[in-house]
Amino acid sequence: LFLLLLQLCAPRTSPQPRRCPTACICTSDLLSCSRQMLQRVPQALPPTTSTLDLSHNALTQLHDHWLATLPHLEALHINHNQIRDLSPRAFHNASFLRHLDMSSNRLQAVKRHYFEALVSLEELLLYNNHITRVDENAFARLSDLRKVYLSWNNLTAFPFHAMQGLGIYNLRTLDLSSNNLSSIPVEVLAALPEHIGNGLYLHNNPIRCSCPLYLMLQRWNQRGFSSVKDFSEEHTCKLSDNVPRSLIKFLKHSHMFENCSAGAEDEHLLHLEVTVGQPILLTCNTTNTSLPHAATTSLWITPHLEPIRHPGNSNRSLEVYSNGSLRIDEARPWLSGVYVGLAMNSPYNFSRMCEYNVTVLYPKPAGETFNTGLTTLLGCIVSLVLVIIYLYLTPCRCLGCCRKPAPLSPPQECSAQSSILSTTPPATEGPNRKASANKHVVFLEPIRETQNGKIRLALAEDFPDPKHPKVLQVKSDSESISSVFSDTPIVS
Repeated sequence: LFLLLLQLCAPRTSPQPRRCPTACICTSDLLSCSRQMLQRVPQALPPTTSTLDLSHNALTQLHDHWLATLPHLEALHINHNQIRDLSPRAFHNASFLRHLDMSSNRLQAVKRHYFEALVSLEELLLYNNHITRVDENAFARLSDLRKVYLSWNNLTAFPFHAMQGLGIYNLRTLDLSSNNLSSIPVEVLAALPEHIGNGLYLHNNPIRCSCPLYLMLQRWNQRGFSSVKDFSEEHTCKLSDNVPRSLIKFLKHSHMFENCSAGAEDEHLLHLEVTVGQPILLTCNTTNTSLPHAATTSLWITPHLEPIRHPGNSNRSLEVYSNGSLRIDEARPWLSGVYVGLAMNSPYNFSRMCEYNVTVLYPKPAGETFNTGLTTLLGCIVSLVLVIIYLYLTPCRCLGCCRKPAPLSPPQECSAQSSILSTTPPATEGPNRKASANKHVVFLEPIRETQNGKIRLALAEDFPDPKHPKVLQVKSDSESISSVFSDTPIVS
């Protein structure tokens, strides 16, 4: 009972949550200590932090296991500091880190032990340092790595043959631009999958000029690779090692490489044209690979940079067979492009087997047998002939009506239309008929003799519209009506 009373009376202690470090800003999962001129990492960091920003400070080193208290850390920004080297266990206990920015520091090299513990790393930013060397296996364990930025350093060489360790399935960007690379193994780069070449940036380097280099980059440019197409003006090569300023923009001045013959990788590129809806089977000769056949599996890279392995993609429209062939159920226009077949015995060791440039075409209409240009020319000729016939060979039903009547012959009543449209009225001899030669007479009104002996003649000025003759009603002083079609006047 005495012990129970002591436990009840004893002061209770509860674990206190770690407070936000001085001169930092903390939110639920964000810790920002940027631009505080820090010379060392603050102590007692909140364990809920998923994003840590230590940029624009004066940090010179990172001690071992300093991230052990941050189990949820996913993004770390240490850019714009003065870090020269990293301890062997600086990034241990950070297996969930996906984004690491160490740009604008003073790193001299990328050693193997720097990032080997970051098994979940996807983006690594190391640009604007003083890096002169990258160890061969510096990225060997980073199978999820997608983007590596090493531009604006002092690299004179790079272990391109170790790029297989960068993750053949996920790597999309490797930026080596603006360094001091003097040579690159073109045969190694040409054998890499298409999606790696699309994101391999080599511009603004003094690489020695050669036909294999020009043909490889020209081939990438024709295929629309962003690494070449977006920086075609900045791809340079060096003509001579003895002349410091002998750099030329060899993609712009391509006339200097007119005598370069096609490379071996272009000779093995097979072209295939199919019609929409047809099935496609791409086969590869597995004997071309140098890998052991027993442990070899097949992999295809589509034009959309999608890796296809057995049993195929999610909708089973593309399937890889056990013999290494790729089957496409139905050809569609968006499936056009270059397909690369690879043989692999591990995620880090592969060999190129074959390469197809597939073009999907629409079928031509069944009735399309004439050339379009010839058909258009024939239509123009027929139209011209019809116009000439219409202008000069218009048929006339009554030849007599089309001729001008003799002055003394009686009018020929071929049709009412020809009589109305005639400009010269038919004149009959008679002492009591007169016609004006200067006026358009639609027809002559029979002589109307009134009681006072005056004579009236119906002329065109008596009608409102000569084109539409109407039945005329002529009233005398005693209201008499005569018909225009009567030859004998009616006298009241």
